[in-house]
Amino acid sequence: MKIELPKHVDYIIKELQKHGYEAYAVGGCVRDVILGREPEDWDITTSASPRQVKEIFKRTVDTGILHGTVTVMLDKMGYEVTTYRIDGEYEDNRHPKEVTYTPYLSEDLMRRDFTINAMAYNEESGLVDIFEGLKDLKEGRIRCVGSAARRFDEDALRILRAVRFSAQLGFDIEEETFLAAKEMAEHLQKISAERIRTEINKLLLSPHPDRLFIAYELGITKVVLPEFDPMMNENKLTWMGEEPRGSFYLRSIKLIEEKLASAGKGKEKESLILAWTLLLQGISAEEGREVLKRLKFDNETIDIVYRLLTWHSYEFLLTPYGMRKAANLIGKDLMRMLFSVKETLILAEEGSRSNRKGGELEKAKELYEDILNKQECVELKELLVNGKDLIELGLKPGKAMGQILGELLEAVLQEPSLNKKESLRELAAEKIVS
Repeated sequence: MKIELPKHVDYIIKELQKHGYEAYAVGGCVRDVILGREPEDWDITTSASPRQVKEIFKRTVDTGILHGTVTVMLDKMGYEVTTYRIDGEYEDNRHPKEVTYTPYLSEDLMRRDFTINAMAYNEESGLVDIFEGLKDLKEGRIRCVGSAARRFDEDALRILRAVRFSAQLGFDIEEETFLAAKEMAEHLQKISAERIRTEINKLLLSPHPDRLFIAYELGITKVVLPEFDPMMNENKLTWMGEEPRGSFYLRSIKLIEEKLASAGKGKEKESLILAWTLLLQGISAEEGREVLKRLKFDNETIDIVYRLLTWHSYEFLLTPYGMRKAANLIGKDLMRMLFSVKETLILAEEGSRSNRKGGELEKAKELYEDILNKQECVELKELLVNGKDLIELGLKPGKAMGQILGELLEAVLQEPSLNKKESLRELAAEKIVS
């Protein structure tokens, strides 16, 4: 098998070989190229020690020197080069107590998580695949290298990663790997919230987000996302018949991801916000916010998901005023995402948008687009008077000022043509006098 290596990767490998060392592209990049996917990055493994790598290349960064990793910089791009190593005893289901360098590629590949991630390649040797990763790729299988129990004991996050790779690639989890994951799922308690969040995010953004159900079957969600489990014990009636609410939410996520992909709107942050909103709709907005806080999400994501959970069941009043009022309450920054959530829920529940709920949502979207096209005022910051204007009219700053600005905004929501400075000053003056 021949793999076309990127220019810089090929250069690094050949420079190391020129100096008498072995070197290979390794891991996920090899897997992805075989699958016809574009690797996110390229990792290189070598028999050279970190010191020797640093002697060969002019510009390097000690990104993981304690674990044998040096980043080689070429044309402002970084490539991780890691010395063949054997991991010592693991004390916390996460980090090896120590690492030992080894001259053997086979021993380095032996410590890796799954067979599909334990392949190496260079032009001289071709594909090195001592654990039949290529066979597992062809047969669509996630299988641990060697003993599954040992691999999961070394790093418990691999238990969740098995499900994530299954979702990303559409592969099945091999039986020994599956059983070991089920038996050892509790070990995920020792893994940081940040690492758990990263894996769940990748799963939700995958082509098969509904495979979070496998995490439920394995007892993983009970540990990392316990709020999900009760959703699997309560049924919902949909066009498909009765199904667990959790399954309905996962179908919804898959639908919205397909829609964003087909529309070319693959914005990762927006996709994640919508996915988490759909996943957490079975709990309150407050509970949803606490889940995201526990998983160490950024404040912006937490805030937007909280607001979407707050408003996702809001019923629009299908009049121009009703939609202006909705935009005011919900926020213009959320309206289109809220439409996406509602549209997806209708499709998941009824199997089509050609129904009463779908028609009403289309009407709401049309009314809202008309508001945007006419640039009508729906928020206080769009009002053509402000506190300074009210002070000029003799009003002192304080609670009364906020109340009058609110009343002016309500008047404009009802009659957009009133949003003129003079009209609003006159209306404000009447309110101040009264």
